[in-house]
Amino acid sequence: MPQIAPQKARNNTLFALSIVFLIFMLFIAIIWDVKAVNLQRFFILLIIGVIVCYRIFIMLTAKYRKRSKVLSKPFPKTWRKLLQENVIFYNALQKPEKERFERNVQIFLAEKRITGIKTVINDKDRILVAASAIIPIFGFTEWEYDNLGEVLIYPDRFSKSFEIEGHDRNVLGMVGTGVMSGIMILSRKALLEGFSNAKDGKNTAIHEFVHLIDAQDGAFDGITSLLDKPYIVPWLNLMYQEIDKIKTNKSKINPYGATNEVEFLAVVSEYFFEKPFVMKKHYPELYEMLTKIFHQDLTNKFAYQLRDLMGFTGKKIKRNAPCPCGSGEKYKHCCLRP
Repeated sequence: MPQIAPQKARNNTLFALSIVFLIFMLFIAIIWDVKAVNLQRFFILLIIGVIVCYRIFIMLTAKYRKRSKVLSKPFPKTWRKLLQENVIFYNALQKPEKERFERNVQIFLAEKRITGIKTVINDKDRILVAASAIIPIFGFTEWEYDNLGEVLIYPDRFSKSFEIEGHDRNVLGMVGTGVMSGIMILSRKALLEGFSNAKDGKNTAIHEFVHLIDAQDGAFDGITSLLDKPYIVPWLNLMYQEIDKIKTNKSKINPYGATNEVEFLAVVSEYFFEKPFVMKKHYPELYEMLTKIFHQDLTNKFAYQLRDLMGFTGKKIKRNAPCPCGSGEKYKHCCLRP
């Protein structure tokens, strides 16, 4: 999530005003060029133009105004206590960084829906999901999870067909594709375990959010849009070398990372955020490359501002939509029901 600072607010507002001004001037030029336009008709068209431009300005600034309203409320003490008790990453930050982390938590929870499926979730679950999202992108002041609208929390492991009972329930987390695009599924048990042991090099929720970062450029390929072009080939070479080491038992990185490029990025990112000192000592090149991936902001400023003003917050499953599990029932009557 992006930082929401006074300077950023002014920049976004000025950007929106610039767009509205250009539209308004274009409108004036058009009506001025209309033949035989009289003064009365001109002022009527002028008023219409003002109303239209005002509506456009309201639309372009709606997202920021909503965020300002969210951030005008103090960060709940109970949320801060949950961060202090469960998130080592947060505790390692200086006070100004903690405040930025908290603001991002507020924004994430205000804009992304977190839903318990056949399980009741609480503030701790929501805070840990938000922390998992913010940790990988905390080095950036301009970032949006445009490809996420809702996080579904299942009680435990589930199958690839979203079943929570029976055999073949070996999935701890999943980023949806197809009809489930924009939806993330997490095992509640895995979510909690990821933060209860913060030095085992494993965190399912962070793993899944790295998948979303990977896919931000439109493809799951283990190469994020955060990586500068000159580093892509060195990253690929390093990746394949380490995958070979994993396959030949010459690496202590989780063997699941050898599945493919996509899983390698997610697995080593878990390691990077949970055991940075160990990684730097035993895998210095890999550590250095991941530092470049997670601390360089390559976002196009104009494109970001326009997207930011449009207010896109991802896809959510509508309550009356068919349930994604394929039962044929409405979502609210099936998986959404505790």
